Amino acid sequence: MMNSCVGASMLVVLVFATLSCCLDARLQACHPSGKIRGIKPPPGQCNPENDSDCCKKGKTYSTYKCSPPVTGNTKAILTLNSFQKGGDGGGPSECDNQFHSDNTPVVALSTGWYSGGDRCLNYITVSANGRSVKAKVVDECDSTMGCDAEHDYQPPCPNNIVDASKAVWEALGIPEGDWGDYDITWSDA
Repeated sequence: MMNSCVGASMLVVLVFATLSCCLDARLQACHPSGKIRGIKPPPGQCNPENDSDCCKKGKTYSTYKCSPPVTGNTKAILTLNSFQKGGDGGGPSECDNQFHSDNTPVVALSTGWYSGGDRCLNYITVSANGRSVKAKVVDECDSTMGCDAEHDYQPPCPNNIVDASKAVWEALGIPEGDWGDYDITWSDA
């Protein structure tokens, strides 16, 4: 009788742990929140600097209001952006309405991580290639909108992007031939 009680108790604990794990994973999932249909940019209106994508007419792009949970070691994709006037970042940075030199370590975060500006002008630590660099958050890499003049006719950002100036890439020691999309981790500094 005692062994069957212990066995039943263990089964209940196992079921509870499994349900808790699955529920936790579901709560952390970030699914698309909508779609945008691309339009063809007017001539000369999409800046393809740094291999930036321009929207394609009729293509459907997913949008996101969320990003994966932030941990002490959040996985992300590092992309290259110019925050200078005339750069592929478009207008001035959202956090301070300023342009920033490519020689300054600054980043834009996907919408969920940008968190309505809660990280504006704060620093994050970006790690890759056995190195780390502190970079200031100055902008949002908009995951909810795109394919319009305000977004330089570029598609919405995926939900896991740290869009970084050349200074960040250089500080991480990533060879220029590998610049574009690079697996990194980041955390709040």
